[in-house]
Amino acid sequence: MDKLSKGLSVDSTQYVDAARGTSRPPLPVKIVIAGGFGVGKTTAVAQISEIPVLTTEAPITEIAAAIDRTGEVPDKTTTTVALDFGCITIDDEIKLYLFGTPGQDRFGFMWRDLTEGALGALVIVDSRRLDDGFPAVDYFERAGVPFGVAINLFDGVLSHDLADIRWALAIAEDTPLVTFDARDRGSVLDALLAVLGHSLARAN
Repeated sequence: MDKLSKGLSVDSTQYVDAARGTSRPPLPVKIVIAGGFGVGKTTAVAQISEIPVLTTEAPITEIAAAIDRTGEVPDKTTTTVALDFGCITIDDEIKLYLFGTPGQDRFGFMWRDLTEGALGALVIVDSRRLDDGFPAVDYFERAGVPFGVAINLFDGVLSHDLADIRWALAIAEDTPLVTFDARDRGSVLDALLAVLGHSLARAN
């Protein structure tokens, strides 16, 4: 695992067991993608996954729109009601299995099951709606799960300085805080690598 701390890259899907001279699949690692409603969780998983994404998107009804405050994201017409699932091979040693959580408060009871067995989590935040980031940050702090925070740059705009966001969300100094674009595969990968590196360091 030493090379993971020196920089990770997407490469082959298997590695050679030197002792046996055989190949075996990379180590599966579970990462949770969490955050508030409409911050880009489903988009991020879809962009990075090397398999067709399993998603539980459903149309937003008028009743749900009132409950979930969709006025802040008027262009959003569907929402995750259970989970999103995808995976990405990081290198010949590690493969990430990504579990995206629903963002609505009313589905918060599912987070415990989705988080079980996770090495770490990526919390996605919209800098225009910082209040929506508090529940996820607080949840993983209380659960003791290592996490990183990624600010999704909607329209390429960062509404607040990163230092101010770190202070506002009470994010610890050793917790990764990055900006990214959930629509860009390379950008999503960079955010996941930040979480993976932090989680492995905590595990060690």
